[in-house]
Amino acid sequence: MPTATKMGKKNYDLEIEVPQGINISLDNNLLAVKGTKGEVKKEFNNPRIELKADNEKIDIKIKKGLKQTKTDKTSTATYYAHIRNMLKGAANGYSAKLKICSGHFPMTVNLDGNKFSVKNFLGEKVPRAINIKPGVKVEIQGDTIKITGVDKDLVGQTAANIEQLTRITNRDRRIFQDGIYILEKPGEE
Repeated sequence: MPTATKMGKKNYDLEIEVPQGINISLDNNLLAVKGTKGEVKKEFNNPRIELKADNEKIDIKIKKGLKQTKTDKTSTATYYAHIRNMLKGAANGYSAKLKICSGHFPMTVNLDGNKFSVKNFLGEKVPRAINIKPGVKVEIQGDTIKITGVDKDLVGQTAANIEQLTRITNRDRRIFQDGIYILEKPGEE
């Protein structure tokens, strides 16, 4: 797991050590992390924060000459969290699990290319569908859906989109428990 130096009261600079087997490249504000599971790219566009990277460490600093604020401290901590997730995803990947629950109507869940659809949800004639974003793999195994990928944000957002696809309104949730629900979020294993 990457480590960071302690932030002091006035020093908001962070340093992340890069694990072995992971390659880092920084082009302007686009950070690319490549590991055994794949590659993750993310753009960091805060004009007050400066990133410096090589294959051994990543430095997150406030630009020189600027007065450091609490917002800068939270921004550097946010950058640290995103970069740590990128490093972990490139090395190990992320996965999420969802459960298909149908009590009243037997719903059918399909995956056709990058289109995920749910048919006969609560007896509806028109199927509900979403597009799966590139970089995320979705597998349907019986009444379980497994989502895998190297980007934690994409895996989590895909799981949330699938759960929201079967959201029920104007019905008693204690009786109508049909739907698709998240069992494991990315990073919970």
